[in-house]
Amino acid sequence: MPMKGRYPIRRTLEYLQKGDIIFKNRVKIMTVNYNTHGELSEGARKFVFFNIPQIQYKNPWVQIMMFKNMTPSPFLKFYLDDGEQVLVDVEGKDYKQISHHVKKILGKSEEVLQAEAQAKMQASNPANFGPKKYCLRECICEVEGQVPCPGTTPLPKEMTGKYRAKMAASQD
Repeated sequence: MPMKGRYPIRRTLEYLQKGDIIFKNRVKIMTVNYNTHGELSEGARKFVFFNIPQIQYKNPWVQIMMFKNMTPSPFLKFYLDDGEQVLVDVEGKDYKQISHHVKKILGKSEEVLQAEAQAKMQASNPANFGPKKYCLRECICEVEGQVPCPGTTPLPKEMTGKYRAKMAASQD
């Protein structure tokens, strides 16, 4: 991607992955109301400029809407899945204060993030077998060096039960 435009580093994958705000699963919609001019909305403008791309990257299930020049004072509004609304006043705050406050009230805690990462690591263990929804492999035959499934590739006749039974009967 060419590095053109206003502050192009915001569009790099490295920058997007550095975002530290991961919302709780309850958050469905986030709206940002701010003004494009005025000192009271300076923190909200910088929050939109620097943090919203990271939030969108880290929270793809959250709908984010920006409303410009529609309100006298800037604020954030979060709509939760149970119909509850959370209003955050950002008037006169710095964008770092805003991101810290949003992370504190609606972000997942470090313990929860570590527990989710641990659960994800356990689910991706190559020794686990089961449905593709939960595990990497459905069957042991998908591992290199194992005997293939008889449903996809016929087994050698020496390995089939009918052949062994027939051989045992002929020896008696």
